[in-house]
Amino acid sequence: MRVLLTACATTALVVSGPLAANAADQAQQSPVGGAQLTTEPTVVAQGATPPAVHASAFLLADLDTGAVLAAKAPHAKLRPASTLKTLTALVLLPRLNKADQVLGTDQDAGIEGSKVGIYPGCRYTVDLLFQGMFLASGNDAVHALASHDQGGVPATIDRMNKLASQIGALDTHVTDPTGLDADGQYSSAYDLALFARAGLERDDFARYASTKYTSYPLVKKPGTYQVANQNHLLFNYTGALGVKTGYTTLARNTFIGAAQRDGHRVVVTMMNSPHGVTEDASGLLDWAFKNYAALTPVGTLIKPVTAETKTGDGPNTSKKSSTRIPLPKRSLAVLEHGQAVQSMAFRIPVWLYAAPPILLLPLFLRRPRALRTQARRLKARRH
Repeated sequence: MRVLLTACATTALVVSGPLAANAADQAQQSPVGGAQLTTEPTVVAQGATPPAVHASAFLLADLDTGAVLAAKAPHAKLRPASTLKTLTALVLLPRLNKADQVLGTDQDAGIEGSKVGIYPGCRYTVDLLFQGMFLASGNDAVHALASHDQGGVPATIDRMNKLASQIGALDTHVTDPTGLDADGQYSSAYDLALFARAGLERDDFARYASTKYTSYPLVKKPGTYQVANQNHLLFNYTGALGVKTGYTTLARNTFIGAAQRDGHRVVVTMMNSPHGVTEDASGLLDWAFKNYAALTPVGTLIKPVTAETKTGDGPNTSKKSSTRIPLPKRSLAVLEHGQAVQSMAFRIPVWLYAAPPILLLPLFLRRPRALRTQARRLKARRH
């Protein structure tokens, strides 16, 4: 009987553990930004049907209100390519003095991928490096900027991951600040929209994102060469605010674009597109502006509440802030068949599963003593 009792109590304790874990998982099932914003490859929109695009994932949202107007697989974790540089900029812009002179290195010049033309031994202002980062998507400029900050590239990666978490970009993990394909590096169409929204609130970010041309110094002879912004939306779309493009072999085309018309600022993000990102972005933006009054939001871009901040005056200074991140609102959902019982089970305190066997323990402990007393009496009678 004692063995049976022990087995019952142990079973109750073991069962309660998975139930508690499953309850925690259940609480995390509601996607950030709304229940309709999932990883499913189904286009979600209310009020009008958006045009078809080539991208595996996209999101369209109002930058000012945060209302998501349409989406497809917005939380799918995909390779971001150079659109990740928007998060890099969010980390580095408040920390670096734009008048600083940065000496180009062999490591900057030897980096893989797209380059703006950083030459070892040549000096560049931080301001010009940011231009090279936004316009030419220069990985060499990113490496120079990150190396100039305190702690270098590893510290920049750490700050990027922390900032992504703080602003609610929970689909993002950074291992390379340039956005190059790397193991464990991913983001989502939803997170890219969060980065764009946070960035366009900064005057410097908005200025770099919308700059069409800049000039870089020639090294071996006097003069400069022109660098053009790779975001063709700036040249082809009325009201375009720019932002960032990206491409790698594995990520394929990725894109963040924004435009302003009729008093509305709208952002569009696309990931894993084989081609035609400028045309697809233009089509989605046209659709949003044309149907804006008839559209019902299908979700929202969450926005952290930030208190007053103090920014250091010199280089390599962190922007100190007191930030509180609101938890995403949990949507009401209809329980599937069989889930009602599970839901009730999750609400029962863990200790209650072990309580009944423990309360019955004294009853089972008394019975062996009574049996032993009765056996002694029978033995005495026989003698």
